[in-house]
Amino acid sequence: MTVSVVLYTADLRLRDHPPLHAALRSSDEVVPLFVRDPGIHAAGFDAPNRRAFLADCLHDLDASLRHRGGRLVIRSGPVVREVCAVAAACGAAEVHMAAGVTAYAHRREERLRKELGAVGVALRVHEAVITALAPGAVTPSGSDHYGVFTPYLRRWSRETLRGPLAAPRAVRVPDGVGGEPPPRRADVSGTSPGLPPGGETAGRDRLARWSRSGGMAAYEDRHDDLAGDATSRLSPYLHFGTVSAAEAVHRARKQGGPGAVAFVRQLCWRDFHHQVLAARPEASWRDYRTRDDRWRGEEEAAEDIAAWRDGRTGYPVVDAAMRQLRHEGWMHNRARLLTASFLTKTLYVDWRIGARHFLDLLVDGDVVNNQLNWQWAAGTGTDTRPHRVLNPTVQAKRFDPDGTYVRRWVPELADVEAGRIHEPWRLPEDRRDALGYPDPVVDLAEGLARFRHARGRD
Repeated sequence: MTVSVVLYTADLRLRDHPPLHAALRSSDEVVPLFVRDPGIHAAGFDAPNRRAFLADCLHDLDASLRHRGGRLVIRSGPVVREVCAVAAACGAAEVHMAAGVTAYAHRREERLRKELGAVGVALRVHEAVITALAPGAVTPSGSDHYGVFTPYLRRWSRETLRGPLAAPRAVRVPDGVGGEPPPRRADVSGTSPGLPPGGETAGRDRLARWSRSGGMAAYEDRHDDLAGDATSRLSPYLHFGTVSAAEAVHRARKQGGPGAVAFVRQLCWRDFHHQVLAARPEASWRDYRTRDDRWRGEEEAAEDIAAWRDGRTGYPVVDAAMRQLRHEGWMHNRARLLTASFLTKTLYVDWRIGARHFLDLLVDGDVVNNQLNWQWAAGTGTDTRPHRVLNPTVQAKRFDPDGTYVRRWVPELADVEAGRIHEPWRLPEDRRDALGYPDPVVDLAEGLARFRHARGRD
């Protein structure tokens, strides 16, 4: 009787899962394994929102496996130790897993390969599980990765993606491999009130309902509409791998139309960031393209940072976005750009401070997309216009013209008319005082002048 182990990481699904498919093809029995790694906690990445969402994902995956005669084995401890122990307990000849791109993922894979190899167990690492196209599958002449999105998109769009794999009909798990019960969302404290449910079932249902309701068809026209809330909201499910990026691309291309093209472009952005970080793992904490910024830090900018985190900057669209983040553990993509630009280029605060706060709350927060999107906004990443500044008032008038998004999250301004809601400082003084809403923490012109001076562009 041959046995393989499938180590789940950020790929918590049954459908379109190449490691599981390969393990079932090569072995009589398979141990689906998830390890609750204390290293994630030590690094500060198991924030409450993601821990609660993960609990849903593990419950759902275990239920789906049991429906097919199997179960999910959950262990706690150092990953290499637990994988080796499980492999020894069941006599596995192979361990299958998805490839990762972070420095931590690279170290994990190296240690696994070494320790498993020492006892005669092969490690099979599968590409294009977490992404639609494997990082490094396409490269420009003279470089190991693309540093600009548009040429990557052109090349990526010409590639043929692997076809989606069906969920297995049966998963036979050997007896005698012990594990823990799945964690429960109810046991996690400090979560956002509006946190969505996790798991493959919830993710696939969201994608199906969004597509059927016309969300994908309208995506090109509505994805920047702050009040319309017309995006797919699939990012948490893609982050935890409960929805396959490759399958999502195939589904969109099958539907066709401008909206589907725009949606696929966003999935390509995700792959783009993965191939950047795969080639430059240090970009998770260091400027991808340094501008020699002397950012303001926690001590120098303490009051401004606190106002930004709490949604009390005096700029309604920024405050609305930051309050949405705290309540839902999620933020509209346009709002992410606005709030990041405001912190880095108006308040001139180190992007790493903003990125850390996002990771503390975002259910979809990951090192790849979070860090590289923050660098894009700060002008130290892959943006071809690194001095670009997003004026929050101009952006608000464009993407929330009636103020509906602001009213939803900033109730102090609920009765302010559309013509003034994005500039409450223009209201009469007595009315401003009655609102209980703060004055702006900085004048936009002053903030821009500080940024331009710091970058030597006076």
